[in-house]
Amino acid sequence: MEGKDWLAERFEAQRPRLRAVAYRMLGSLSEADDAVQEAWLRLSRADTSEVENLNAWLTTVVARVCLNLLRARDTRREEPFGPRLPEPIVGRAGGGDPEHEALLADSVGLALLVVLDTLAPAERLAFVLHDLFAVPFEEIAPIVGRSPAAARQLASRARRRVRATAPLPTPDLHRQREVVDAFFAAARGGDFDALVAVLDPDVVLRSDGGTARPATAVVVRGARAVAAQALTFAHLSPFVRPALVNGAAGVVVAPQGKLASVMGFTVADGRIVAIDAFADPQRLREIDLAGLDG
Repeated sequence: MEGKDWLAERFEAQRPRLRAVAYRMLGSLSEADDAVQEAWLRLSRADTSEVENLNAWLTTVVARVCLNLLRARDTRREEPFGPRLPEPIVGRAGGGDPEHEALLADSVGLALLVVLDTLAPAERLAFVLHDLFAVPFEEIAPIVGRSPAAARQLASRARRRVRATAPLPTPDLHRQREVVDAFFAAARGGDFDALVAVLDPDVVLRSDGGTARPATAVVVRGARAVAAQALTFAHLSPFVRPALVNGAAGVVVAPQGKLASVMGFTVADGRIVAIDAFADPQRLREIDLAGLDG
């Protein structure tokens, strides 16, 4: 029992890191929790007497589980309707949630996760483990069944894609909030020109209907098109409440106190470069609206 208790303590100490690895790999909190639980089950059944580095062993197990899930996801990716957005992490506008802060310690925003979802599974694993968690390529190589040099190439290709595609957000949360507030003020006032002014010319709006409503998923590009779209839901502006979405300025929309959608914003150079909107009822049910107050 002492050995089991010791393993359980070591595992719980590593759980936040393992969950962070799995979330970046999968873009889903529920799947990340499943992957971490699978790692615990394997640990509890394994002979660890010859394991020299338990933390590395656990990271490898979680990575393998995630890689299998990504590959399975790729084989059934048939939906032609639109984007597959990551599961958002929603917290109070003022922050202060230790669990969320640990999970988002390296500011993994929605824009980065959207790009990661376009990578091949092995590329995503190599990039996440090496660039975000400093795992050596010698440890990544056997997970993806490649040489260390080939694993390095996978991460390099992924890094180029990320740098070319994922916008670098403004780090100042107060400035982000000012820009998001200006967006909703313009929408509430029906001011099309003011909306266009706060949007980057190449802004992208992604809306994911999720598994419940895949046909409602859309992508809208360009400041004028996104501004026009924003005016169509301006009547919901009175029900907008500030929140943090993946560590950045965002909102929840809750008419009559019932959560209808979550919106995450990526702000760069004083303008909104990306809006990610979530209205999938299955996802929204997991968000504690009461916990966003205070």
